[in-house]
Amino acid sequence: MNTLGDYTLFTSESVCAGHPDKIADAVSDALVDALLAEDPHARTGIETVVGANQISLFGEIKTTASIDVEKIVRSKISALGYTDAAWGFTGESSVFSNYLHQQSPEIAVGVDANGAGDQGMMFGYACDETPELMPLPISLAHAVTRRIDECRENGTIAWLRPDGKAQVTIRYDETGKPVGVEKLVAAVAHDEKVGATEVRHTIISHVFKPVLRKYKLSLPSDLNIVINGTGLWHIPGPESDAGLTGRKIVVDTYGGYARVGGGAFSGKDPSKVDRSGAYAARYIAKNIVAAGLATKCEVGLAYVIGQSEPLMQTIDTFGTATVSEAELYAFKDKLIDTSVNGIIDTLDLARPIYGVTSTYGHFGKGNLPWELIKDNI
Repeated sequence: MNTLGDYTLFTSESVCAGHPDKIADAVSDALVDALLAEDPHARTGIETVVGANQISLFGEIKTTASIDVEKIVRSKISALGYTDAAWGFTGESSVFSNYLHQQSPEIAVGVDANGAGDQGMMFGYACDETPELMPLPISLAHAVTRRIDECRENGTIAWLRPDGKAQVTIRYDETGKPVGVEKLVAAVAHDEKVGATEVRHTIISHVFKPVLRKYKLSLPSDLNIVINGTGLWHIPGPESDAGLTGRKIVVDTYGGYARVGGGAFSGKDPSKVDRSGAYAARYIAKNIVAAGLATKCEVGLAYVIGQSEPLMQTIDTFGTATVSEAELYAFKDKLIDTSVNGIIDTLDLARPIYGVTSTYGHFGKGNLPWELIKDNI
């Protein structure tokens, strides 16, 4: 945080669904869902790369499912809005390459024994700053990018193109309470016929204002609103900037407000603890805060390949706990078994639910199993 006198600032960013890295995430997770729909035991480590007129898949799979990989990939990219060949990248015509291969037997042997699919550490976080128990900066940033995409998809802003970013800076008082929006930033790709003045006015009116009203917050000063900092932006997507699965892990988690583990999520089946362990850690942290046991909580887990139980389990409430440390760990143990299979079974992760996670973060969405609040623990 940036400390300025009696207040501090914190900034988080989000990106639109048509951002190149998010295209890659969406493709990888579309394939995970398609495989799990036919084979709940499918194992996947799918990496997608998108560039100028190029789509390539790399990584590993092990499954009994039979799917049309290319059809799924092209359909997903078209659904994200990439249908105009003038942008140098489309779902229909870009060159497609598939380099997926069978899962390494040296990895499979560990997973076959109900162990973790890899080593790594994961963190989950929750706080009482927002109704979804997420930090306010990342919640607002996601709300802005979601609203940009909605305005493009429903025609409210017809000249938007499928790429964009947002950044939100929140002001916190000396007690750590968020008290206002200090700065707003957005970058949106748009039609060549639209000038910078119209872009600015429209984004403020149709994106920033509705989002801030929902959170009962006010716009910052005009000088603290930046839209398309370089002036104009016409060509969206991979023609301008290549994309890769898992490159937006800070956007995917807590916007830098909490620690981040070593692995990305998208493209991975739940035997990969990079994904399932991070979901379990969020589940624990959120339920601790929701139960009134703390106002903020960070949960850490760590695993080693081939072993089922975590090597590390930590709970940090930053001095906000209302119960003893022993009671926090007892609560965790009643809430979820943090073995690999325990997480998959408790959260029912071996099913096609991952497509919605590839945009606007993996946390804070109430319909996902790791976001559910369990009563009477």
